[in-house]
Amino acid sequence: MTSTVHRTCPLCEAVCGLTLTLDEGGHVTSVRGDRDDPFSRGFICPKGASLGRLDEDPDRLRKPLIREGDLWREASWEEAFDTVRQALGRVADRRGVGVYLGNPNAHSMAGQLYAAPLIKSLGTRNIFSASTADQMPKHVASGLMFGHPLAVPVPDLDRTDYLLMLGANPLESNGSLCTAPDFPGRLKAIRARGGKLVVVDPRRTRTAALADEHVFVRPGSDAYLLFGLVHTLLAEDLVDIRHEVNGLDEVREAAKHFPPEVAARRTGVPAETIVRLARELAGARTAAVYARIGTCTAEFGTLAQWLVDVLNVLTGNLDRPGGAMFPKPATEFGAGRRPYTTGRWRSRVRGLPECNGELPVATLADEIETEGEGQIRFLVTVAGNPVLSAPHGARLDRAFATLDFMVSVDPYLNETTRHANVILPPPRMLQAGHYDFALLGFAVRNYARYSPPLLPLADDRPSEAQILARLAMIASGLEGDLDEFVIDQMLRKAVDTPGSGIEGRDISELREILEGETGAERRLDLMLRLGPYGEWSGKGELSLKTLLDNPHGLDLGALQPRLAEVLKTASGVIELAPPQLVEDVQRLRDRLEEEPPDIVLIGRRHLRSNNSWLHNVPPLVGGSNTCTLQINPADVARLGLDGHAVVRSATGEVTVPLEPTDTIMPGVVSLPHGWGHGGSSQSVAAEHAGVSVNILTDESAVDVPSGNAVFNGVPVSILPTGVITAH
Repeated sequence: MTSTVHRTCPLCEAVCGLTLTLDEGGHVTSVRGDRDDPFSRGFICPKGASLGRLDEDPDRLRKPLIREGDLWREASWEEAFDTVRQALGRVADRRGVGVYLGNPNAHSMAGQLYAAPLIKSLGTRNIFSASTADQMPKHVASGLMFGHPLAVPVPDLDRTDYLLMLGANPLESNGSLCTAPDFPGRLKAIRARGGKLVVVDPRRTRTAALADEHVFVRPGSDAYLLFGLVHTLLAEDLVDIRHEVNGLDEVREAAKHFPPEVAARRTGVPAETIVRLARELAGARTAAVYARIGTCTAEFGTLAQWLVDVLNVLTGNLDRPGGAMFPKPATEFGAGRRPYTTGRWRSRVRGLPECNGELPVATLADEIETEGEGQIRFLVTVAGNPVLSAPHGARLDRAFATLDFMVSVDPYLNETTRHANVILPPPRMLQAGHYDFALLGFAVRNYARYSPPLLPLADDRPSEAQILARLAMIASGLEGDLDEFVIDQMLRKAVDTPGSGIEGRDISELREILEGETGAERRLDLMLRLGPYGEWSGKGELSLKTLLDNPHGLDLGALQPRLAEVLKTASGVIELAPPQLVEDVQRLRDRLEEEPPDIVLIGRRHLRSNNSWLHNVPPLVGGSNTCTLQINPADVARLGLDGHAVVRSATGEVTVPLEPTDTIMPGVVSLPHGWGHGGSSQSVAAEHAGVSVNILTDESAVDVPSGNAVFNGVPVSILPTGVITAH
């Protein structure tokens, strides 16, 4: 007998609904797109179709592992937790504790609900995450402009008439900081209704091939291009500002140094193209500018992200239908007006500023290797593989080997967790509830969906939420129920908040009303009830029960103008020229005098991959999902290459097969991210090892305002194999 169940796909940012068929033993026999999901409408990609294979991967760990020397042994959960407790008890100074949170934390309820209590319990400021290898420039720019790092405008894809996209390839990534299931279909719809899609990228990606126009641009030069557009709008009086702003004169002064002719020299984009794009943006009935990882992971990532929204403001497209709008997620509640700032503390060794409560992952190795007070000797990693995903991963690999103790919450023995003393594996994904707290805050349509656990846990088997909660309680030295403590704190805040909908009510009475089989579900129920569509906010009837009664999800409507709700700046208006960013413009000007490198390296996305964590699934490996160096045929001929080449940077070198293609600019080469599984205990990944691009990236290179690592525009040399030179 089989059963049909419904679930949100947790494998990328698109939050697609899936329909799964399970046999009597709980094995997934088929996966289809959920046609009744009002947001994804049956869309599915190869990752989602392979969910069952990933969920039952035979290389996933089922029990805790304890390392003794170079050997691993399985242990009971109590022994594993006790080993962590004893090791943490030997830490005299919590300043020597570090935490690294990987990308999958954004895709799990446990990561979203329990990482913060764990960090607080550990009592350390040495917090690192994949955010500073990915998206921190956007959060910093949004925080400085709008007062909150999560006030991120997204393109209103379903209503816009003109979309200018930079450094993004959603036909491969399915979208990022822009949650949009069936991103390809939504882009095609723009063109079908007479709109225009322009893609700016050093490669003619699948997304660029779909567009009305593809503009080649030199990697790392996006800020020059965007300034050229701003300059044109201001010089030709094409501005239509519809909100109160501070700093227009400062923007005008900064932009005067980057006329289209100057921007053209640095970007390779003709000046007349820059002028035309600016005029098209200004002339479109509605328009949006959207830029993603290719612009974030560059030397001027925060300037680029800032200028994206400067353009959206100047053209009158911020916070209006068809422009760049602010989603209203169902679990949003009561953020007060506390102006955003960065640099509340700095890293011990390099003095890099804190952003959003964390330090740049580019300095993690420094903090482990450099002796002195606060040196990291005890490390906690949760769902992360920074040896492959962080800059100069080979150095991190060596640094992890020197730690006194490391505990990893991870389903795999991988390139990073092999250094752990204890590995605590979460259960199968189908045994966990799923709600996208983070990703629905970037959705192009307001929507909510909860997927309860589809399969039960064994009696002695903790959920991922329970694993993280147990670690938090060990770190705090306290006993009790973490979820009940958090619920109590949230309720106390809500009843004390004027206009909350439950102001002044009895906490014990409210606690009894909450529903859910687990602490995580009760917390979700509370957040939904207090949120903008919830029955305790006085604005709706949403609760956990509502979502359980609607397993395909709920459409909460198109995005609506709401700038006044999200704006948290001290001034109460948009800060168009934050001083930290205007100051960084000088660094951009200084680069104008420098000669660009002969060849630079950029990353690459694969549709059937997500960083390093899907390379052990047979259906997702092979075909176009391979680790090759894309290079223009003109460069192949110029450099005398054939078959394979050595790619060399300031930090290391790799030998990699070539993929000559005219879809990439001359002077630019591309390696995909997340490979380098040589010697891995993951059998499929080891057979398709590839090389790690982060052997080549330099941890000393960061975007100054955000500390984000630089992965695009990395200077490299390309040599034929067999050539020996001094290095």
